[in-house]
Amino acid sequence: MAAYNPEEQENIDQLKSWWNTYGTLVIVIVAVFIAGIAGAQAWNYYKKQKTEQALELYDSVLQVQGSGDAKKISDAAGLVMESFPSSGYASRAALISAQASFNAGDLQNTKNRLQWVLDNSGEEELKDMARLRLTGVLLDEEKYDEALRLLEVKHGESFDGLYADRRGDVLTATGKFGEARAAYQMALARISPGSTYYDIVQMKLDALPSAK
Repeated sequence: MAAYNPEEQENIDQLKSWWNTYGTLVIVIVAVFIAGIAGAQAWNYYKKQKTEQALELYDSVLQVQGSGDAKKISDAAGLVMESFPSSGYASRAALISAQASFNAGDLQNTKNRLQWVLDNSGEEELKDMARLRLTGVLLDEEKYDEALRLLEVKHGESFDGLYADRRGDVLTATGKFGEARAAYQMALARISPGSTYYDIVQMKLDALPSAK
């Protein structure tokens, strides 16, 4: 048996005393730390699995998109929206479904899908896009006040030209040609000159009745 000198024995005794006081706490802290690492790894794996599953369902939406069958597209998109509503794939599927429904003349489902994006998407750019498309549907339905209210909602700077152009369309439909002119001019100031879209907005501006 090894013999310790008095100083070494004192250090050992102090260590034993410290361990008796704090040993349980140390064990708990270490256990929590290890559990935290394992929990983080498990959570990351879970999120990865969910993302892959959402992508698989979104791929099914893309596969039927080319068919032009609004119902099939809507059904496929609905699966993504119901199963993974917080994923970016769900909002994109909803936008695809909205476009298909619009092309098929189903304005109610178009609005439902677009409103879903506004209510559930975590991406502001997608919400800006959905809001803009929804104003187009409201314009077709001659719900001008609703459309104008949506166009007043704060949006990303990259959408300034599109929102101003749509505002011009709504104001033109209501006969407010002076305000429409100002809106189209604002749109032109935010669109790249020489682009096809710029030319379209310019044509709409030129087609407005002259101010009296």
